Amino acid sequence: MWVVVCYDVNTETPKGRKRLRRVAQVCKSYGQRVQKSVFECQVNQMQFEEFRRNLLKEIEKSEDNLRLYRLTEPRDRHVETYGQSWTVLFDEETLIV
Repeated sequence: MWVVVCYDVNTETPKGRKRLRRVAQVCKSYGQRVQKSVFECQVNQMQFEEFRRNLLKEIEKSEDNLRLYRLTEPRDRHVETYGQSWTVLFDEETLIV
């Protein structure tokens, strides 16, 4: 399945800046950054559950915001991009680092 992950981490404190880096690292392990705080990930159900658990360990629910969107297949029919964008390269296989 395709998942879009968006997050907004409160970085007003040193702890918040650390959380931001850890959340980004978790996301990089499962997908590819498409904007500063947005990742596209191709995972199976088991990987999705693990991914979500790992993200929830990192965020502070009272200060941060995390959103996970499951995209309808085929992805290419439901995603439109305009303007400058980073090249997103995905094979049929899941990206796990």
